[in-house]
Amino acid sequence: MTGLGTFRTTREAYDAIAPTYAQMFQDPLRERPLERALLGAFAELVRTNGDGSVADLGCGPGDFTAHLHGLGLNAFGVDASPAMVGLAREANPGLRFEVGSMAALDIGDGALGGVLSRWSVIHTPPQDLPAVLAEFARVLAPGGHLLIAFYATDGPHDATQAYDHAVVTAYRWSPDRFAELLRDHGLAESARLVAEPAPTDLRQFQEIQLLARKA
Repeated sequence: MTGLGTFRTTREAYDAIAPTYAQMFQDPLRERPLERALLGAFAELVRTNGDGSVADLGCGPGDFTAHLHGLGLNAFGVDASPAMVGLAREANPGLRFEVGSMAALDIGDGALGGVLSRWSVIHTPPQDLPAVLAEFARVLAPGGHLLIAFYATDGPHDATQAYDHAVVTAYRWSPDRFAELLRDHGLAESARLVAEPAPTDLRQFQEIQLLARKA
C-alpha cells in the first residue's frame, strides 16, 4: 500500500472508532508516573530553549495536548482523523487542533520548540518513516526537542516487526535502529525510557520513549 493509501486507511479507521477510543482512554496518565515525569522533563527542556510552540502530532482526542498546556507550553494538536480533532476541540475549547498529515505538516521551517509524537508513528510503514521523521526535524527549531514513543521489536537484530492492531496494521521498531534514523535527520538521542509490560498487558512488548534534540 502506498503512503497515501496508508494515510487514508488509518484516518478512516480512527474516524470510525473515535468516540469509543476517547471513552476507553480517559485520564491516560493516571497510572503512568514515569511518563508524567518524562513529559515534565520535556516541557522544562522546551522552556529552557526559548519556550517555542509545541505540536502534539497524532493528538487523538487531545488529552496530551491539554497536559502539555497545563505544563505551561504553547501546545497545539494535529491529527489525521477529523473525528478525533472534533472530539479534541469539544473537550478543550481553548486549545488549537488541526487536521493534517505528519508527512506534510502545515507548519513553517523551524517554527517549533518541541514535538510530541506519542504512538503516532506506529501505523507508518517502514519505508515511509524517514519522510515523517524528516518533517519532524524540519519544523523543529535548532535546539528543539522531540519526544517519541513506540513499541520495541523482540530482538536487537529485528529492525521492524508488523503486528496486529485493533484499528489497522502497526509496526514496532528496534530502539537502536530508530535512534539511527533520528540521527540521520539531525536529531540526536538524549535520553531513552524503556518500560517493561505488566503481566496483565494485552501486548507483551517493551514501550520505548526516545527524547532527541535537533542540533
